[in-house]
Amino acid sequence: MMKKLFNCLIALLLISHIAYSQTNNDSSYDYVKAFKTDFYSSSPTEYRSVSGKPGHKYWQNRADYNITVELDTLSDIVMGKEIIRYTNNSPDELDFLWLHVDQNLFKEESRGNAIIPIDGSRNGSKGQKLDGGFKISAVQIIPERGSKSRSIIDVEYEVYDTRMKVILPEPLKANGGKLSLKIDFSFLSPDYGSDRMGILRTDNGKIYTIAQWYPRMCVYDDLRGWNILPYTGQGEFYLEYGDFNVNITAPSDHIVLCSGELLNPLETYTLEQLNRWEQAKASDETVMIRAPEEINDPGSRPTNSEMITWRFKMENARDVAWASSSAFILDAARINLPSGKSSMAISAYPIESYGNNAWERSTEYTKASVEHYSERWFEYPYTTAINIAGNVKGMEYPAVSFCYYNSKGAGLWGVTDHEFGHNWFPMIVGSNERLYGWMDEGFNTLINYFSTQAFNNGEYKTRIGESLRYAAYMFTKEGLEPIITAPDNLIEANMGLQYYKTGMFLLLLRKHVLGPKRFDDAFRSYIHRWAYKHPSPDDFFRTMEDVSGEDLGWFWRSWVMNNWQLDQAVTGVKYVDEKPENGAIITIKNMKEIPMPVKLEITTASDKKMEVKLPVEIWKKNIEWSFVVETNEKIKKVEVDPKYEYPDINGKNNIWISSED
Repeated sequence: MMKKLFNCLIALLLISHIAYSQTNNDSSYDYVKAFKTDFYSSSPTEYRSVSGKPGHKYWQNRADYNITVELDTLSDIVMGKEIIRYTNNSPDELDFLWLHVDQNLFKEESRGNAIIPIDGSRNGSKGQKLDGGFKISAVQIIPERGSKSRSIIDVEYEVYDTRMKVILPEPLKANGGKLSLKIDFSFLSPDYGSDRMGILRTDNGKIYTIAQWYPRMCVYDDLRGWNILPYTGQGEFYLEYGDFNVNITAPSDHIVLCSGELLNPLETYTLEQLNRWEQAKASDETVMIRAPEEINDPGSRPTNSEMITWRFKMENARDVAWASSSAFILDAARINLPSGKSSMAISAYPIESYGNNAWERSTEYTKASVEHYSERWFEYPYTTAINIAGNVKGMEYPAVSFCYYNSKGAGLWGVTDHEFGHNWFPMIVGSNERLYGWMDEGFNTLINYFSTQAFNNGEYKTRIGESLRYAAYMFTKEGLEPIITAPDNLIEANMGLQYYKTGMFLLLLRKHVLGPKRFDDAFRSYIHRWAYKHPSPDDFFRTMEDVSGEDLGWFWRSWVMNNWQLDQAVTGVKYVDEKPENGAIITIKNMKEIPMPVKLEITTASDKKMEVKLPVEIWKKNIEWSFVVETNEKIKKVEVDPKYEYPDINGKNNIWISSED
């Protein structure tokens, strides 16, 4: 008996194998691979919960900055000093500290310069030869209050390309140990700084857009310890949160704008301008603070000294950036926040950017963008939202955006909305941009889609997301890197994958898998859970699954972890008992690696149309699937994805048409 059972089992296995092989001979779909269990390669910890929330012992370190700098407009040099108050909340003693010294990208011998191709790049200094990089003149530890030593200690430091290692005289204690690190530095600003900073020369003076301008603490976290990947220009940033006090001294004819709240407006603006600021604080319409005709008017600036120091404060932020110029037109309006609080939308731009549906609308755009995201996702936390025109095509910092001075109309709306959307990703939700660019660029692209549809009754409304057939060739063609790929490992021409492919698959998840409410609830929960913290991809995946109640391993595997393709096909139609009046049997097939729910439109001989929806579960153990449609007449046409809502790589097999037509 046992022998018979064994032989039957062998026979069944052979038949199953043959059946699988025959079914799979023209399809590359592997349901075992697609729906493989245990998607997560790492287990949850006490720091990061299985639910996707921060764990009950979650920690992150903190860096508070006091920075004082002066801008020399003759030499384009920024010089100054900073005191970093660093708190080690980790369970580990730290023998040394790592800092980013990103200006070193502009040294001639930098790694970033070495990898710029012959035909050029967005990264680097566009061929400008300059004595770039940080000049570090002192690195010191300031003794703690109550410590035995009262003298400032010079400490050893080593610079490796865009990282600086500070050797501590004694380990920094775990679980709350603190120290104050003082660094004196200067750097020569490049004209073009990897499209993230630079100097624009206008008819009325230079516009300095200044970023990556002070040595910044690297993140020490529970996932990788010190995050010390070098800055080569393409990958962005991963930074600790803290409070900033920033003092910037510039010529008195300059207006300086910086992340955060200006603490000394009485010293930096005229009485007339202060009155206009008060009007702007109460206005939903844009108020001119410094009008175009006032740019060269000495009366538009305080004149009691050659230099003015501007003092700013920014709380609970991961970075600050600033701009300075004598050429600025300045305007502002109130931002209304859901809690009843308010912020200020501010724009600064040269006369070259004024008029013809250009930067005179920047404050309107900024206000609308911030109000939309605050209402829909998470309230904007900063006192200002400042859009600055310069030679940077588009770059984001907390409460400050640098956008291209020649942008106008839909282009200016798009770049303004995108850069301010970054205040949610990664400024509020502090993911690791250097490793996972898709977690800020793609998430931001998604929310930009909704804000653009909503702005001014759809003034710049786009149809992106309605028809995605074209996207298959852009985002899933063979040879493209998977979304999970770190930015520095992406071919530069493929950097758009982080933005648009991620935005696309999130729209697919929202519309076709979870539905709008479940998706929005889960996505909003992710933002609130990880505000001012450092989420990993798994934290995002787990949160979306936890809140939505769906196992989405197959989805993440298909769209994030691999560069797979989607191809759903209609392979046949026949009738029950060969009689149309008994109903039709329709067969569909998954031809490529990605499983997705199925939508079909069925047209009968009398032109009656029926819609059929099938869940993704039909692909859990099948390459091909047949189902019955109740009809009493012949079928004229069957089409899968009739509205082109999927990035299906092969539209030719999406349609079956009766040979009788």
